[in-house]
Amino acid sequence: MLTLPALALMVVILLVPVGIAGVLSFTDFSLGNSSFNWVGVKNYDRLLSRSTYEKMFIATFTYVVTVVPLSVGLGLGAALLVQSLGRFRELYKTIYFLPVMATLLAMAIAWEFMLHPSIGMINRTLELGCGTVLERIWPFMANGCAKTFPVWLGDKRYAIWVICFIGIWQGFGFNMVLYLAGLTGVHRELYHAAEMDGAKSGWERFRLVTWPALGPTTVFVVTISCIRAFQVFDTVEAFWPQGGGPNKSTYVMMFAIFEKGVQQNLIGVGASITIVFLGFVMVLTLIQRWLVERKVHYG
Repeated sequence: MLTLPALALMVVILLVPVGIAGVLSFTDFSLGNSSFNWVGVKNYDRLLSRSTYEKMFIATFTYVVTVVPLSVGLGLGAALLVQSLGRFRELYKTIYFLPVMATLLAMAIAWEFMLHPSIGMINRTLELGCGTVLERIWPFMANGCAKTFPVWLGDKRYAIWVICFIGIWQGFGFNMVLYLAGLTGVHRELYHAAEMDGAKSGWERFRLVTWPALGPTTVFVVTISCIRAFQVFDTVEAFWPQGGGPNKSTYVMMFAIFEKGVQQNLIGVGASITIVFLGFVMVLTLIQRWLVERKVHYG
């Protein structure tokens, strides 16, 4: 009986909104209209047949497959580095975690300034390489010195990679903290036993002890990172509030939901994208958990 209130709350907060979105995805409903029509799978067919939504899927999956492995790998590396430090450990933890605490407005202003094509720090730094050996061996540098360096936020070739970089920068500090928590559960006796068995190098101790012991933590970190990557919205909305980047190159699913459901008042279309979004997150999470937990170690 004690679980009934929690179960009822879960149904009201989670399942009912999903059910309503599922029903609306088969209609042409929009706010302000007194009536709406049942359109069947027309909204879903639109997602599969129009080039705009093809760009949406490409941008979303490009972001996910880039940000998740790199933010997880860098988070693990940063955790191992911080744990190995004697002095200044807390300082480095704070520095790595700062991007996680950065507010959207402050982050957007800082990155827009750094990525500015003429006065931004990134292009100004690249200009220092003109006339050096970098210009001779790196075609990107040679082209930039001869013509101009990229307009990072205005060029479709670079826009998606800009938000991927920012996503990695924002996410790896959070993953570092999770891995640091996981490392506290790795007993020192395991390392001593591995050394007695011949694991002398740091790589061997990591491969035989640390990595298997971090199995449960890795399951959680990868799952959370996947969900956070699919939910990317604030960076795109801050940099390109009117259109999802140059030529829709950063038109991720969450921005599409916002654009269709809120800006254009196409609730049915927005609901269909929401259902597809939830389906992707659920399937990817289940597959990831099954693959990782096959070899997970629970000590």
